[in-house]
Amino acid sequence: MKKFFKNLRKKARINHYIVGFLIVIVTAFSFSFFIYRFTSVATSKEFDGVNLAQRTRQKYQHVDTVNPSRGDILDSNGEMIAGNSTIYNIYAVLSKKAKTTDGKPDYVQNKAATAKVLAKYLPLSKKQLMDYLTPKNKSQYQVELGPEGKNLSIEIKNKISAEHLQGIKFTEYPSRTYPNGVFATNQVGITKQDKPNDTNTNISGLMGIEDYFNKILSGKGGKKVTKIDSQGNELPGSQMVEKQAVNGSNVYLTLDSKIQQYVEILSQNVEDKYQPKDLQVLVMDSKTGQIKAATQRPTFNPTTGKGMQQSWRDTLVADQFEPGSVMKILTLSAAIDSGNYHPNELYKSGSVEVGGRTIRDWNNVGWGYIPEYEAFPRSSNVGMVHLEQEMGADTWMKYMKKFKIGEKTGISLPDEIAGGISYKHSSDQAMTSFGQSVNVNTIQMLQAFSAVANNGKMIQPQIVKKIVDPNTGKTTQKYKTKVVGNPISASTAKQVRKSMRDVVTADYGTGMAYKVKGVKVGVKTGTAQIASPTGGYMTGSNNYIFSVAGMIPYNKPRYIVYITMKQPQVMSAAAETMISEIFNPLAKTLANQSSDTGVDVEPGSQYVDMPDFLNKSVSSANKQIKKLNLQSGIVGTGDKIVQQSPASGEKVMPGQRIVMLTNGAMTMPDLTGWSKNDVLKFAQVTGRTVDTKGDGYVTKQSIKPGKIINDSGKIIVTLKNKN
Repeated sequence: MKKFFKNLRKKARINHYIVGFLIVIVTAFSFSFFIYRFTSVATSKEFDGVNLAQRTRQKYQHVDTVNPSRGDILDSNGEMIAGNSTIYNIYAVLSKKAKTTDGKPDYVQNKAATAKVLAKYLPLSKKQLMDYLTPKNKSQYQVELGPEGKNLSIEIKNKISAEHLQGIKFTEYPSRTYPNGVFATNQVGITKQDKPNDTNTNISGLMGIEDYFNKILSGKGGKKVTKIDSQGNELPGSQMVEKQAVNGSNVYLTLDSKIQQYVEILSQNVEDKYQPKDLQVLVMDSKTGQIKAATQRPTFNPTTGKGMQQSWRDTLVADQFEPGSVMKILTLSAAIDSGNYHPNELYKSGSVEVGGRTIRDWNNVGWGYIPEYEAFPRSSNVGMVHLEQEMGADTWMKYMKKFKIGEKTGISLPDEIAGGISYKHSSDQAMTSFGQSVNVNTIQMLQAFSAVANNGKMIQPQIVKKIVDPNTGKTTQKYKTKVVGNPISASTAKQVRKSMRDVVTADYGTGMAYKVKGVKVGVKTGTAQIASPTGGYMTGSNNYIFSVAGMIPYNKPRYIVYITMKQPQVMSAAAETMISEIFNPLAKTLANQSSDTGVDVEPGSQYVDMPDFLNKSVSSANKQIKKLNLQSGIVGTGDKIVQQSPASGEKVMPGQRIVMLTNGAMTMPDLTGWSKNDVLKFAQVTGRTVDTKGDGYVTKQSIKPGKIINDSGKIIVTLKNKN
């Protein structure tokens, strides 16, 4: 028994040793593993795939994005076209819990009085404002005042703030300012907020130059790092900038503000008067290729966005069309240059059969047998077909390629379309000679015309002059004159320009409407048919693209002017007369600018800088308007002006109507005789929905003059042409 217990004790000791040894081993292993794991975490600073250093930084520091300042867009002389600004959204605090720091009420208490004041500055009636200020949800803390309460200018914001309205607040957002209003808008472009509801949002280009050069204009963002405690409170003196923002570069355009403003005014007058579906005007320096003015209609105001839905593209590069008879400039150039022009050779005008298709002159009957030199001034389609057949299809195509028809110009604008040439059938080949069966954009044609203006050297059109780093003032990129081809000789170019002069001076020329006293212009007129959606071409006296391409002066061209006008809805004058209302005064101004006398006549010196009539009496405003040779349109019964259109600072031509809203009851004016553009101004200042029926000038309105319109529904206005 003793032996048994002895062995048992011995075995127990052995087990104790084994257990103790195992404990030591496990402890040592655990300690080693802990040391390894601790060392691993300490060196890698990661645990279970989580970066502990990053987690700590996130917990005890706050990183803010530092937005760079967007670069400016300027004209060739450094005048501002687009720059940085601030816009404001207005909102009203309604909750009675809202208090100021000293415990006073900070919400809208007198809603009716507040609505009455706000109606003076916002395009909303008192009733509409009351609807916003009395939401169905009675517990709602605050309300916005609809789209009309967004994107307010600093001027409107300051005027509302000066009223000291209780509970009326503003949210500030970065924005873009376009101080010239409508100013090559579709070419310059606009911007958008990257994060619309973020007050620290950046802005990006959405179209035009703003889009094309967005990366250069935007710059590079930075970061601001702030140390915080565990409660998220900023630690005093801990702020530091980890990475500075790099501001965007400034883009200088080739546009000349004085010429551009004048072109905008002339274009607006023609749009108001004749209401074309599309209108394009371009002015280019033929020696450098620099575009001095460019505009289109319809267009929109980049500040208000009004009209944007109807003109959401740059038609100068993004639209293709059949150019019509201005193409004859290239046809005549090719015929002369290839040795296939015999000016005194007779051909039979009127009509010609090509490939089973009858091609006619614009007057259908022609002028009998006439010499080739009369074909161009008379704008004879049959004459151009005759020249195309003399050259042969291959030679004519070779010259179209030399003029780069069907190729993009590479101008610094987005969405340029290349166009194309239909050339399979002999009838198509013939029709290209007078600008049908070929599609182009306006910049392409401008480039081709430059070869004629510049003695054979074809210059690439440019709208950007240089890019400048605002931090150093150094030019980082300069756009030099670029010769892109020599399609014709200098002697050919001179002969073509002489023929363009004949279009104006010959008693059989189609361009006599473009005679400008004291200026030797050379032009080619154009009347292009418009393809019908159902096949063939549209019919009707106004279903054409009317155009003119002019060189000023014709013998030594400094400027090329190209104007196209599509489907004018008011045919109260000949198409040439309509376009001449832009071309002739513009040619006069450009000729004076480039004259050798050194006399510099300011473009559009006859336009009026719109005064600021806000808060002025109606009587004094009317006196000033009459003195400026303008027309007035007063809305309301008050004695002071609270809104006006056009806005102060804009430029208008004498005779235009200024629509003004007064501080009294909003009553309906007599719109009889007002143009469609005048009616749109009325809609803008009143904030009312106006439907227009017809074209021309107002003959009927659904609300009688003198009736209060604050609470009225849709206003219907009927217009008719003055024939």
